[in-house]
Amino acid sequence: MQMRPKRLEAGDRIGVVSPAYWIKPERLQRAVDVFEQAGYELVLGKTTGLKDNKFAGSAAERAADIMAMFADPSVDAIICVRGGYGGNRVIPLLDYDVIRANPKIFVGFSDITCFLSSISQRSGLVTFHGPMLTTFGKNTVDYNLDTFHRVLSGEEGVRVEPAPECSARILRPGNASGPLWGGNLSLVVERLGTAGQIDTSGTILLLEEVRERLHAFDRMMFHLKEAGSLDHVRGLVLGEMLEMSDTEEPFGKDTDEIVLDVCADLDIPIISNFPCGHGDFQATLPVSHEVELHAEGESPFILLPKSPVV
Repeated sequence: MQMRPKRLEAGDRIGVVSPAYWIKPERLQRAVDVFEQAGYELVLGKTTGLKDNKFAGSAAERAADIMAMFADPSVDAIICVRGGYGGNRVIPLLDYDVIRANPKIFVGFSDITCFLSSISQRSGLVTFHGPMLTTFGKNTVDYNLDTFHRVLSGEEGVRVEPAPECSARILRPGNASGPLWGGNLSLVVERLGTAGQIDTSGTILLLEEVRERLHAFDRMMFHLKEAGSLDHVRGLVLGEMLEMSDTEEPFGKDTDEIVLDVCADLDIPIISNFPCGHGDFQATLPVSHEVELHAEGESPFILLPKSPVV
């Protein structure tokens, strides 16, 4: 049974956890200031002060921090500090019964993809692919805060459109609806063949990536196809593909062309360069929640007919 978390309101307490890599203190503080100026109280988890090589503490410490935030009745929502690597060691240590009993907004992207999927799969809680503390630790983009507030406010019929400075492209026109699943491509592929593999049948699939060679991007997309994960999707949303590089001998296709090649036999709407992922513009989108993909006209958008929060 799907559960929607409580909406985010002014004055709410937001728990901050670091489930993967640590963040530099000055970037953390800048992001905290942004949220406090927006009217929220931030509760820093223990992992925001831990450093174990590249990680914000051991896997057990990171899992305990997440569980403490879910179990704390004074915490209204949870946002992750940053991604990196290491979530795969943490998700087996989470108590999904406790999460189910204490449903809260949980937000992140990148390596946090595995948490978004696992929490939604195993507890039924709607999670959110959206900006993290590292996003606001660099600069403040109005689009990110505005979309964050609108999607998490409880407003019905929210239309998530591209930022003017980050125009999305329609690769294949059409409209489709279904629950949104996915996130970072590497993380989606990583879960193939495991208990955490995403069931993509009937979904709107979201994929984004950063700093990959074009041939590696092609390999992962083709892996998804060969695994059957693209067979029954209803629509495909591609986020910004940033810092994608080539080799001395050109691969011969850019990311849009790779996707169209891999999806040549699929009659579904496809958009690319949507503001979600590692770029400056990051929309907040609900994972496992019903959305509508509108790939038509000059500017595609994602509609949330029903609010993903209550």
